[in-house]
Amino acid sequence: MFVGSHVIIYSGDAEADREFIGEVLGFPQVDAGAGWLIFRLPPAEVAVHPSDGAERHEFYLMCEDIEALLDKLAEAGVEVSREITEAGWGRLASIPLPSGASLPVYQPLHPVAYDLPD
Repeated sequence: MFVGSHVIIYSGDAEADREFIGEVLGFPQVDAGAGWLIFRLPPAEVAVHPSDGAERHEFYLMCEDIEALLDKLAEAGVEVSREITEAGWGRLASIPLPSGASLPVYQPLHPVAYDLPD
């Protein structure tokens, strides 16, 4: 029925963030026309959490080893904007995009859905 999901990041400096996602994070891309790049992401999953306030959406990039990820990014000149914190569900940190926005990354400690059979 569905073939994938499409995530949109709104940016104050879209060109710089696109370059960072393609060149530093290494995500393959396609030009959808006029320089509008669309990046292929790793497998994804979605969780629905209860909310007492306004609904919101969050986007995280997942990794198997957060220290190794942050070390590799540091070699490329990327600094951590939020140090690793431990939560029952995973180990969380953030890196800055060139626009100044924060991109959360985490190492899940919970069962993951992205490797379930179809």
